[in-house]
Amino acid sequence: MIVTDAQVHLWEAHRPDRPWPSPVSPPPWPHRPEPLGGEEMLQLMREAGVGRAVIVPPSWAGDHNDTALEIVVAHPTHFAIMGRFEPRAPGALDRLPTWLDQPGMLGIRLSLHHGPSRVWLDGGTLEHFWPAAERFGIPLMVYVPGLCRLIAPIAERHPDLRLVIDHLARPIRTKDAPAWADLDEVLALARFPNVTVKVSSLPTYTSESYPFPSLDAPIRRVYDHFGPQRMMWGSDLTKLPCSYRECLDHFRVALDFLSESDREWILGRTAATVLRWPEPS
Repeated sequence: MIVTDAQVHLWEAHRPDRPWPSPVSPPPWPHRPEPLGGEEMLQLMREAGVGRAVIVPPSWAGDHNDTALEIVVAHPTHFAIMGRFEPRAPGALDRLPTWLDQPGMLGIRLSLHHGPSRVWLDGGTLEHFWPAAERFGIPLMVYVPGLCRLIAPIAERHPDLRLVIDHLARPIRTKDAPAWADLDEVLALARFPNVTVKVSSLPTYTSESYPFPSLDAPIRRVYDHFGPQRMMWGSDLTKLPCSYRECLDHFRVALDFLSESDREWILGRTAATVLRWPEPS
């Protein structure tokens, strides 16, 4: 089994020729403060038993994919990208026909959980983006805590648009029971075959240590609704409260309701299929 981590943030420090939008110190996000690059990530992957990883360029470094593209060019068998995209930029939609021609580019990631982006889903900002992404076969990862009800009509109107719900749409900085209060809104999306869920960053939503027993029940509900072929594992490594191996072993070893076939799908085959990133033979 080739394990694919569907969520890692890799970035460089703020610098004049590649500036961040709002460089601050210490950083205001729940990730590690120092950058994580491709070489260090490869070493961490080898130690944990991860074969491949999808780079999700972080929002704090700006709406560019330059760093991720450089890493993919250097390590094309180990990394691919779900790139950042600013849909309001001049000529943004003109970039979509050739978006997937970029090295290692699998699709687009949209973070719709803060600032003005929270109103994009129901304010018409993305009205022309969804059909264009569908037409050009571009998978989308979306982080939409508290907004899953607005994803349903999009999934229904665009049945060929591949949508991945990041982190099960759990709200940032919540733990234990409050983190799962609106899980039913996510489960309601299971009726749309074009919606997949990313079971990522899950150890951050519990105050327990490995094997995170309180996560068993909500994950089982997700499994019962979506099935393993529409679940993909991701670590969100740089904000984990546990080790990389423990995050992986949560699905590789624990969760005793999963069969070996289930684990193969969740830990690699789903990402390979949904994101069209074939596993090497």
